[in-house]
Amino acid sequence: MTDRRGFFGACMAAVPAMGAAPAADRKKLDRLASNTWPLRMLFKSRQTGRPISPQVEEMRKKYGEITMLAFPQFTIDTFNGVRHMDIFSGLFGDMADDSMFSATQMSFGGATRTMREFDPALPSAVAWLEKLAAKCAATGTHVHHISNNAPRDLCDPDAEKRKAGVAIAKKWLDGGKIIGAKSMRVNTGGPRIAPNAVATKDYPRNEEIVVLIRNAVESFKELADHGGKAGVKITIENHWGLSANPIHVRIILDEVKHPFCEASPDFCNWEHDYMLYHGLKALAPYTHTTVHAKYWNRWKEVDLARCVRIMEDSGFKGKYALEYEDGPWDGVEGSRYLMKEVLAAL
Repeated sequence: MTDRRGFFGACMAAVPAMGAAPAADRKKLDRLASNTWPLRMLFKSRQTGRPISPQVEEMRKKYGEITMLAFPQFTIDTFNGVRHMDIFSGLFGDMADDSMFSATQMSFGGATRTMREFDPALPSAVAWLEKLAAKCAATGTHVHHISNNAPRDLCDPDAEKRKAGVAIAKKWLDGGKIIGAKSMRVNTGGPRIAPNAVATKDYPRNEEIVVLIRNAVESFKELADHGGKAGVKITIENHWGLSANPIHVRIILDEVKHPFCEASPDFCNWEHDYMLYHGLKALAPYTHTTVHAKYWNRWKEVDLARCVRIMEDSGFKGKYALEYEDGPWDGVEGSRYLMKEVLAAL
């Protein structure tokens, strides 16, 4: 697609406004959710002393700078007829108010750094969540899903790390209740690339993966119980490591066996081409609330209509969150492309 302006206009024309749309179109629009991840460059960030990249400057010049409290109205203005939202944990909070953020240790390439992350249990953070809930009520929008990277180490062999990760996830589930979220994704943790089987004297075995799965089951059982009390489902996405393999995800969900623990697959977060459709089909029966409809030029071709059909044929009645990753368009244009394609496939 070389004519970006023409493409963008075509997407606008192809999507009916909520008020003007027939009932059938309104039902389809109700199946979509805007997504903050492809729009993250627009969000005001905490001061780090690092210069803003030219790409971020270009995006903000084109669409403006926003905060999460402005995202409900941005959704209405940018995605005609969409009223549900999938919001990323790293964009929560007032970036100028340090009292909402707690220090946490993170590892990057073997080095450990201290970072500050939104802590939904702090008093000022709770007040901010209440403001977000009020913004949603005032605009008629709804937080449908939280894509959450804050809880970590849920399958880690270190019991203390797992305990800390579960505790953080519980805080977020309680925060999700305040803003009316239906579901929240957390990562399984562990190594970024799942361990493989090793040779033995008779047949290869993978004892390491057994430990990781067992630990994940234990963590997700506890979180599903907590999520049930909060009214927020805990979900597993194919999001690297242990969860990159859909069979691992199915095993965890089958072992947890809880109505508040399910899958939230992503169309493109796979390790090889054959997973694009077969992996999605494996997770579709375990998915009831949220799926990430994604375009990513990492793959030569992604048949979005086929992905939607896989989900619909499984009986999926939840929301398609429009998570453009990378390709020929910016985050807004890519999200609108996904909106047009998913609507056409429904």
